Amino acid sequence: MVKTTLIDVGGLSLAANMSGDSRKPALLLLHGWPHSRALFDDVLEPLSSDFFVLAPDLPGIGESHDLAPSAEKTVLANIVLSAAQRAGARDMIVAGLDVGGMIAFAAARDHGRRIRLAVIMNTVIPGIDPWAQILSDPRIWHFAFHAIPDLPELLVGGHQGAYFDFFHNALAGDPARIPQALRARFAQAYARPEALKTGFDWYRAMARDAEHNARPAHLTTPLLYVRGDADKRPIAPYVEGLRRAGALKIDSHVISGSGELLPIEASGAFIDMLRQRAPQM
Repeated sequence: MVKTTLIDVGGLSLAANMSGDSRKPALLLLHGWPHSRALFDDVLEPLSSDFFVLAPDLPGIGESHDLAPSAEKTVLANIVLSAAQRAGARDMIVAGLDVGGMIAFAAARDHGRRIRLAVIMNTVIPGIDPWAQILSDPRIWHFAFHAIPDLPELLVGGHQGAYFDFFHNALAGDPARIPQALRARFAQAYARPEALKTGFDWYRAMARDAEHNARPAHLTTPLLYVRGDADKRPIAPYVEGLRRAGALKIDSHVISGSGELLPIEASGAFIDMLRQRAPQM
């Protein structure tokens, strides 16, 4: 059974869906942009047979109305880890998609003693190869646009549903797999001006994230890097970039027939991956 709750931590209140027995190892699922915790609705209950599963709205998004003090991913990692621990999480695995994957990496890099594994899905990590190559790709134009102060809010506010649909359709293996009702829930999660700004602030902080991540580190926390194969990007450069950045224990996995929204487009394969691969790390 899935339960919705508010978790108070550090002066913030995070809305989260939870399922499973808190005595089991915890699985913290983190959405990205432009998603909300609704991204994981179809997988929470199946995964609860193996894990105590938590899926929060990131600070400032959806029903998590309170704003984080910074959009830097190491700060957000501390907030969501603290919230999960406050909810009873132990032996924690953090699995994030898109910006959530950047936060999962920050959890491993900067808060590694608090987790047993970080699963990084369908994202590039700021400051870590192939970061510069990805930024130079014309298909990734929105990273620069979203980083401009104020202008994205001015142009997107009130039109976020149509704007988000452009990305859902471009990044999905099959856009028809993303239901209209879910698209509407994502748009609603960013309807408040503060929420829309929060999402763009994640991009505005990426230059600082990149500087932070470029500093030498030795990541002893295991990493699992996962991609869908719909965009045809090879996974090897991402894995090698993380290894060169100091990841001492890293594995990878490709989910066939899916684009970015793995829990929606390939829910069965997503569940199997976490059940089979995560406990082995």
